[in-house]
Amino acid sequence: MPSPKRIGKIEFGLLSPKEIRQMSVKKIVWADTYDDDGFPYPQGLMDLHLGVIDPGLRCKTCSQKAGECPGHFGHIDLAKPVIHVGYTRLIRKLLRVTCRECGRLLLSDEEIEKIIGPEEEMGSDSVSEKDVKKERICPHCGEQQLKINFEKPTTFAEITTDERGKKVENKLTPADIRARLEKIPDDDLQKLGIVGRVARPEWTIMTVLPVPPVTMRPSIILENGQRSEDDLTHKLVDIIRINQRFKENQDAGAPQLIIEDLWELLQYHVTTYIDNEVAGCPPARHRSGRPLKTLSQRLKGKDGRFRGSLSGKRVNFSSRTVISPDPNLSVSEVGIPLKIANEMTIPVQVTIFNIDELRRIVRVGPDRPDLKSPCGANYVIRPDKRRIRLVKGTGTDDGNLDFVADQLEVGWIVERHLRDGDIVLFNRQPSLHRMSIMAHWVRLMDGKTFRLNPSVCPPYNADFDGDEMNLHIPQTEEARVEAAMLAAVHENILSPRFGGPIIGGIHDHISGIFLLTHTIRWFTKEEAIDLIKNNQVDRLGEPGKVENGKQYWSNKQIFSKILPGDLNMVFRASSCIGCDECKRVDCERDAYVQIIDGELMSGVIDKKAVGAFDGAILHRIIRQYGFERAAHFIDDMTRLSIRAIMHDGFTFAIDDEDLSKSDYGQIREVLGRAAQDVERRIQIFEDGQLEPMPGRTPEETLEMQIMQVLGKARDNTGDIAGRHLGLSNSAVVMAVSGARG
Repeated sequence: MPSPKRIGKIEFGLLSPKEIRQMSVKKIVWADTYDDDGFPYPQGLMDLHLGVIDPGLRCKTCSQKAGECPGHFGHIDLAKPVIHVGYTRLIRKLLRVTCRECGRLLLSDEEIEKIIGPEEEMGSDSVSEKDVKKERICPHCGEQQLKINFEKPTTFAEITTDERGKKVENKLTPADIRARLEKIPDDDLQKLGIVGRVARPEWTIMTVLPVPPVTMRPSIILENGQRSEDDLTHKLVDIIRINQRFKENQDAGAPQLIIEDLWELLQYHVTTYIDNEVAGCPPARHRSGRPLKTLSQRLKGKDGRFRGSLSGKRVNFSSRTVISPDPNLSVSEVGIPLKIANEMTIPVQVTIFNIDELRRIVRVGPDRPDLKSPCGANYVIRPDKRRIRLVKGTGTDDGNLDFVADQLEVGWIVERHLRDGDIVLFNRQPSLHRMSIMAHWVRLMDGKTFRLNPSVCPPYNADFDGDEMNLHIPQTEEARVEAAMLAAVHENILSPRFGGPIIGGIHDHISGIFLLTHTIRWFTKEEAIDLIKNNQVDRLGEPGKVENGKQYWSNKQIFSKILPGDLNMVFRASSCIGCDECKRVDCERDAYVQIIDGELMSGVIDKKAVGAFDGAILHRIIRQYGFERAAHFIDDMTRLSIRAIMHDGFTFAIDDEDLSKSDYGQIREVLGRAAQDVERRIQIFEDGQLEPMPGRTPEETLEMQIMQVLGKARDNTGDIAGRHLGLSNSAVVMAVSGARG
């Protein structure tokens, strides 16, 4: 076995004319593509040496058929050099920093050493255009330098002065520019950060144009039998035609004006072949008026090779639909519609241990009618890689299910449907962090939407207003193990961004658990069982009190049932207002949370305890008992909170915002005082007597003071409304518990 290779470095360079000719298999001379018989024209753009796309033909370079031949480059010898539009900025920089006569850098050796340091430190920095800009006389040969003007897309000119002192532009042809760039020594290029061995500057002026393989620009046959050529082929046809005309006119000794026009036309066609959206250049168009999609357009943008084909590929074994909430699912589960489960498959290798089960699966076939029916299969793959599609019998056709099931042998592969307990990857775009794609376990459900527990929304940044999500089915055992061990939801409860739980209670969970645990309440045995019946709780335990022979359990006892038995912690709830002296367990707002040996002794459970991004209890459980126990706690807490909010009922309407006349009067008074205070501060500012805060201008100081006054007024009006409305009001419950607002 060969030893593994390690990449030491990657060097980016330019293709030299010599390299272009070496990698070319044919010089392309003719603009024709196919002859009258539909056969590729020799030395034309579809020459058989460049590869084949038509069935029945063989490549004349590698002798392979269509589909096997990778394609081969050709080349066009240009009549005159043309500028590569992608390197115009580099050409401009080189012309401005090097001497027009000797090609040396317009800096003396001492000045260069000041900028980039001694020779042994070369590579730590390089000379920039800014360092050389002001030099007008070459320190090496004494030549006077002229200003270089650049006009998009590819026009360069030197500015000279005539006898009358008037500025005159002398246009530089690509041949002039190439001659100047050839003079630049490799040592000076190194000081500019260019490695001359792989990127000589004159190679930015092309004398040879590479012709891409036929496989990269295939022609298609239309319904009427005519061939439609690729946009690149259209552009190459234009280049070859102009190139031929240019050569003919040169050989015939045509006037300089015609030569210049043809040179500009050749430059235009090569420019639009490379980039058809370059500024200052009209785009080349199809006969229909559509702009041609040339080389740059195939690479850049959302639908280009990088973003569209490499980073964002379409894949098999994936599905997408709208998401819906289901609080009864575990956070680690995802509800999959039966229709999707019957299309998505998992390959299972037939062994002596599972052959009987897989035969039963094959006999079910591709149509699993309902959730209670056993899992079926869509395809069977034989050891020779032949795929057999499973077909259920109809009135006239017996199908092949029994036949394939009887034939099934060890070593075959059965592509079975998804079933409960399979592991899948769930993703919501945009995927901005690692928790945007996590592994869930499948739960088959009716309906046509994916279902997930609302607690898992924060890491996905998902909501249920029409969001869609993607499902991917791992196809190998290794992929499934990696998904379960690395990407499972319970492994990603803690966010790498802030170290706290990103998965936890949201909205109704927090309101429900707050209503359940606020102050002291008592529940009968039937009510208590109804609250915790969906949880992993074995027994209720001893009642908190017995009255008139009837047993009662407190709200805090019921919540304690979902806590680990030896959990101990103390913290303050979101409803804590930070009194000067904390009354602890006697807190009027019940904001002092005390858990001893897994029993909630005092305090209310709210966002600070179980919410996503906060979750003090959740964080402690992770640290003390691990991620799986934390996931069980989230499941139990969400189910308990939903049962609790259903038990009490929770609505929110316009009349929840109504206040009494006296309250409105107090609010008007607070706002009036705030308005007077703001006007007073503005007057001080206008009189020039406002003392600015350290590091602030007077305007910024005034703005901050106004914001403080108005913020305080808003808080005071909120306190007035809160005192009137109380915890019987849904808006106050949401605000105090941290569920919303």
